[in-house]
Amino acid sequence: MFWIVSVTAAMGYFTCIVFVPERIPYEYLGFYGSFCKHLVDNYADIMYKGWLAAWAIHVFEAYIALKMCRDKGITNTTTRCMWVFQTFLFGFASLGLLLKYNPERPKQN
Repeated sequence: MFWIVSVTAAMGYFTCIVFVPERIPYEYLGFYGSFCKHLVDNYADIMYKGWLAAWAIHVFEAYIALKMCRDKGITNTTTRCMWVFQTFLFGFASLGLLLKYNPERPKQN
């Protein structure tokens, strides 16, 4: 749960810094706010590319989740879609849960 909240907050903050930097109260964030303001003022294009890269990584992780669902024998379309969507939003936090998931397979005689 910690990672899901952390990833959501970080991606939300990153999105705000890239698209609506004037809405961030930098002066209340201390050194971190000064650092973020410097990045926005001097490296906006790199910040945008970093934002795109972060979401591209989330798309790749969602694709990996889809393959893992197939490999683990998850055949229900709704369940697969939920895993893919959750992994797209939360990245490695969700992918880690899927990695740990070990479904019981029927025994073959």
